[in-house]
Amino acid sequence: MHTVAVQLAPIIAAEKSKVPFYIAGGLLVAWALFLSLVIGMRRSDFPANVSQQRGVMAISAVLVLVAVSMAVVTSGGATSSEAATPTTTQSSPSAPETTSTAVESTGTSSASGGSEAPSATKPTATTGTPTPPSSPAATALKLATNPEGQLSYDAKQLSAKAGSVTITLTNAAPLEHNVAIAEGGKVLGATPTFAGGSKSVTVKLKPGKYTFYCTVPGHRQAGMEGTLTVS
Repeated sequence: MHTVAVQLAPIIAAEKSKVPFYIAGGLLVAWALFLSLVIGMRRSDFPANVSQQRGVMAISAVLVLVAVSMAVVTSGGATSSEAATPTTTQSSPSAPETTSTAVESTGTSSASGGSEAPSATKPTATTGTPTPPSSPAATALKLATNPEGQLSYDAKQLSAKAGSVTITLTNAAPLEHNVAIAEGGKVLGATPTFAGGSKSVTVKLKPGKYTFYCTVPGHRQAGMEGTLTVS
């Protein structure tokens, strides 16, 4: 049994577990119980001779030796396992260096990429105000009443360009007069009725024929009217 224990020691040591120690201890306890309870209680003269004494002592010695060997092997395996752990822990810090190198490489690449990026073209500001479409020129016309008091204007025909048309009436007669601009039967605009001085009327006209006249009752029928041609 001593030879078997010696042969099993390397295998059990390789396992680095406490189970072999428990097994060896259990066998030693079982052997002690077997001697005291089974054989000792039944046979009071055991061991009866020297051979039995030597056999009991040999088996007991082997079991004790195996138990002690397992205790030593188990404790040594645990120590070896604990000693191996710091080595692994010490080798792990090398990882952050690799990460740091990768970060530095990325930063360098980003910086390089940023320097090669083309600069954005700034939009060119435009100044000035667009020229608005030209508006039609305003036409200013002059008209006067007969200063001697006759019911008439000094013109029967007037012409203007399409757009804003202003007629200024001068009344030097002793009677009150005005001038109105009409398209058919619709009055588009007229001056106040007045005596002495000048008054104006402004209307926007499209190309066509219009009538101007005095709206004082009886004056138009007496001859105070004319034609305004807009082109």
